[in-house]
Amino acid sequence: MNEEAVSSARRPPSVRRYLTVVTALLSMVGPFTIDTYLPSFPDIEADFGVDRVMLSHSLSVYLAAFAVSTLFWGPLADRLGRRRVILASLSTYTLASIGCAMASQMESFLWLRAVQGLAASGGFIAGRAMIRDAHETQAAHRAMSQVTLLFAVAPAIAPVLGGWLHDQFGWRSVFWFLTGFGILLIGLVAFIEETLAPALRQSLQPTAVLRVYAHTLRHRRFLGLVLSLALAFAGLFLYIAGAPTVIYDFLGLGSDDFGVQFIPMVGGMMLGAFLSSRLAHRWPVQRTVLGGLGLVTLAVLLNLLLALFFEPGILTVIGPLVMYAFGLAVAMPAITILALDCFPHHRGTAASMQGFLQMLINAGVASVAVPLLHTQWLYFALGQLVFLLLALLFWSSIRPGKPPGRALD
Repeated sequence: MNEEAVSSARRPPSVRRYLTVVTALLSMVGPFTIDTYLPSFPDIEADFGVDRVMLSHSLSVYLAAFAVSTLFWGPLADRLGRRRVILASLSTYTLASIGCAMASQMESFLWLRAVQGLAASGGFIAGRAMIRDAHETQAAHRAMSQVTLLFAVAPAIAPVLGGWLHDQFGWRSVFWFLTGFGILLIGLVAFIEETLAPALRQSLQPTAVLRVYAHTLRHRRFLGLVLSLALAFAGLFLYIAGAPTVIYDFLGLGSDDFGVQFIPMVGGMMLGAFLSSRLAHRWPVQRTVLGGLGLVTLAVLLNLLLALFFEPGILTVIGPLVMYAFGLAVAMPAITILALDCFPHHRGTAASMQGFLQMLINAGVASVAVPLLHTQWLYFALGQLVFLLLALLFWSSIRPGKPPGRALD
């Protein structure tokens, strides 16, 4: 038994459960930071004297900063330890949230949102590594499933909570809430012992890190898998980033009605993830992916037909999104497994690059697609169709059954 396995086995079950809960809360930082302030868009626009397109940049700069910083936090966590990275990132995130709550100009608000993005990814990356440190292989899979389940709750409750805070105390209270959430997490992480054994700490030598990252970008199978998943997710994220347009403009609802979109959508994702875990023991991975993408395709076609021939309503707009989220959640774990298996000795690096590319595409959706398509429901449906076609194109370029590429030593 290696040192990592011995260290994991020595931790009592209560400690491992505590780590799982804390990691789940760390994973909620991203959805909370993205979704809680969406109901406040009209008031923030009025306060800063900007339009919807300009305010949408506050989401895209956050996502771009989150994407870039994922490439740095992983190597830092492997060298300095998980706990130090989490505490440093949370402290920075909390200060940035205070700044957002007190911002008086749009320019400073945008800069502070970028700092939030740079900091939020630290806990996300190091928390998952912490879970793997503390568990044996099978137990780690179970723990990560629990983290994913709790993580899926965050997008459902974040806009509802944000809408309530906005109605009761104004839009700045949303960022004071994020400040309090950061302080709470700092307190919880303070009670955690470091999970990375000293003998397992890695070098931060830049050329070695860059060499592995460069190899992931040259690996055609890996890129095909990652881009097919990222573009399929972009078809859903279009409606997440564009939620203010969907709720206010398409459906004519209010700031406390964001749960009408997010609760059913996240419910679909949770059911899809549950089905995917059940199919893992019955279907080959590629059949699961094809089944999930088939459901996504039906959802896109239904969405397009409804947008062409019906007026926007809760059922007509939200119904196809639930089906899309369900199918995406069926395919997502299977595609992720195939992508990580391309680099069996560098799965952490592969996961960082996968997160980077997905968040970069999400930033493009928020900064380009949403402002370009926000005037009509039909345009959103057409944009979703384009993202799906691109996802299917990258998936079709992958040869079924092709073995993983050569791993780096």
